[in-house]
Amino acid sequence: MKAFIGAASVSMALVLAGCGGSEGGNNSSATAADNTPLKQVEAPNGDWTLMVEQTQDGGFRMGNPNAPVKLIEYASLTCPACAQFSATGSEPLKNKYVKSGQVSWEFRNLVRDPADLAAVMLTRCQGPQPFFRLTEQLFANQQTWLGGFSQVPEAEMQRIQTMPREQQVGAIARAAGLDQFFRQRGMPEARINSCLADQQGLQSTVALNEVATRDNVQGTPTFLINGEFIQSSADWNALEAELREAIG
Repeated sequence: MKAFIGAASVSMALVLAGCGGSEGGNNSSATAADNTPLKQVEAPNGDWTLMVEQTQDGGFRMGNPNAPVKLIEYASLTCPACAQFSATGSEPLKNKYVKSGQVSWEFRNLVRDPADLAAVMLTRCQGPQPFFRLTEQLFANQQTWLGGFSQVPEAEMQRIQTMPREQQVGAIARAAGLDQFFRQRGMPEARINSCLADQQGLQSTVALNEVATRDNVQGTPTFLINGEFIQSSADWNALEAELREAIG
């Protein structure tokens, strides 16, 4: 873990420079999706978007676990293209497709750097129910909280790397003010400290990248529908058209 943080703590300018899969970015020429009303599958609790659970691969899945269309998103919390997709796609994806019961949405974190690691650990340790809400809030405020990491002096980052590895993630999060972000959203200080020091949570977070490697994920955001990679998927219009086609 120490090597992971050390290798990833290069200039945050590289983190902010961009990300993307094979077809990252928005495509304004994407084909419009069919607007035919979707057949509704009744949710046992009245709302499929309130049904969130962790999967065997470590992701969090929202919606009908038996939905005929299974969407998987690989994304990094420090990826600008991922934040852009969240801004345009998360609400219609939830309210139109997941709520219908026709589509389930599994979000799998791909950890790219120390900022990402700290944010993911704090988000995931809250459990399934608030995961998507917190993830969307981090995307919506990405430039603000990432700015805190870019302002951490290099000397401080080097000092943190000399600390015991179980203390490094917490030290990085506090140096950048990420703990304050979560306190402002109702997370108690004791819970923040516990999450950042959780070594099992740390290992399971790092292991998420092994799943991405297994699935040959090359960048973020990357989407799969029923196990098949989707091209131009960083654009909501293009992804929606693919979802409609999969629903049939």
